[in-house]
Amino acid sequence: MNKSAILVGVGGQGAILTAKVLVNGLMKAGYDVKMSEVHGMSQRGGSVSTQVHWGEKVYAPVIGEGAADILVAFEKMEAVRYASFLKPDGVAVINDYEMASSSTAAGLCEYPAGCLAAMQENFSCYTLDAAKIALGLGSPKCMNIVIFGAMTHALSMDEIDWETVICETVPPKFLDLNLRAFHAGHEAVRA
Repeated sequence: MNKSAILVGVGGQGAILTAKVLVNGLMKAGYDVKMSEVHGMSQRGGSVSTQVHWGEKVYAPVIGEGAADILVAFEKMEAVRYASFLKPDGVAVINDYEMASSSTAAGLCEYPAGCLAAMQENFSCYTLDAAKIALGLGSPKCMNIVIFGAMTHALSMDEIDWETVICETVPPKFLDLNLRAFHAGHEAVRA
């Protein structure tokens, strides 16, 4: 049976690197995997989405509305923005993190209230404060791998050796930090 994930965030949060870690692990596990990415205005803090399909045989990477098994949001407003892609019985992993858009930063509008509540009302959700966890580990730059750890728990894919995949994918100088981030994210949503 094929599965699909959509990873969403704001440019610079590491959604694409996280998707590459996922893809590398799935391929090592023997799955046929397809990935697509949309950068949008990511270099200016715009929305980024990456779609990953995997299974015995996958023909296309694109996920239609209502088709994703899991939605992984690196920023909570992005979870709401992409919620229509999630299956009604799908799972969302949401970073309880706000990143001001250019409009909110300029004071033209307020950050929308109730993003997490809206998602929790409609979907099965795992939420975590990955930024706080990453800071506790010593660097906000590992926030994406904290989220990745939470995602692997939500996907129930503990049979894949994610530590080895992370070692093969992330730069060596950040390896120890990223391994600790992976475990911290995995543990943060186990309860």
